[in-house]
Amino acid sequence: MPIRLYQLDAFTDQLFGGNPAAVCPLTEWLPDETMQAIAAENNLAETAFYVPTDQENGFYHIRWFTPTVEVDLCGHATLASAYVVFFLEKTAEGDAIAFDSRSGLLRVRREDDWLVLDFPTDSTHIAIQPPALETSLGGIKPMEVLKGKTDYLIVFENEQQILDMQPDFRELATIPARGVIVTAPGNPTESGPIDFVSRFFGPQSGIDEDPVTGSAHTTLIPYWAEKLGKTELTARQVSKRGGFLRCKLLDDRVEIAGQVKLYLTGEFEL
Repeated sequence: MPIRLYQLDAFTDQLFGGNPAAVCPLTEWLPDETMQAIAAENNLAETAFYVPTDQENGFYHIRWFTPTVEVDLCGHATLASAYVVFFLEKTAEGDAIAFDSRSGLLRVRREDDWLVLDFPTDSTHIAIQPPALETSLGGIKPMEVLKGKTDYLIVFENEQQILDMQPDFRELATIPARGVIVTAPGNPTESGPIDFVSRFFGPQSGIDEDPVTGSAHTTLIPYWAEKLGKTELTARQVSKRGGFLRCKLLDDRVEIAGQVKLYLTGEFEL
């Protein structure tokens, strides 16, 4: 049975930037173990699978797999999946679609070549820093340590600390969380100011460093909106590949906008 496969770079306007994701449109679900095996074969941060539930009205069901586990939410692979629906498979009749998922209904709309994710926010609380967390991040003292639903959020003083960080991933993998977000205020760039920067480390989920993490911004946006006293923000994830996001806080939802570049189209046989 041939299955179409797309590989795309999300949250970037440059090929080989942003976060690569694989997307497989399906007409019906494959067995869980088969989808996990496909994700392991792709060996990308995430492989997304989606099935239309009411295609005429723009409704789909989506699931995401890392090479080792199924996850509850993935922003960049949702962005990539929306790009496939709108621009490659061309099954959407309007400018808005919705993906049903483990994290509820996720709406996506297109604005020219930008795609805007509408995700639920993640709330955080002050947390006690596990001893392994500080040592695994190089012993730099953070300004704040918070815990969201699945991730630790570690706040540092400046962008350079985030850029220079060289985590001990083996030790970081012992932290009981999906992953660890590190963040700091951003520096101005040639294209304009950046409100905050971040990196995401997830060896617990099979990915040492995720290049651009849409789901982490459901935690980052409410935090920085409160700190900076504004609801519209610009963000960069300063991994090696890097990515740019336009963000907005809307009460208990966030909008995360990004661009996508197509890298590969093909099909495989099962």
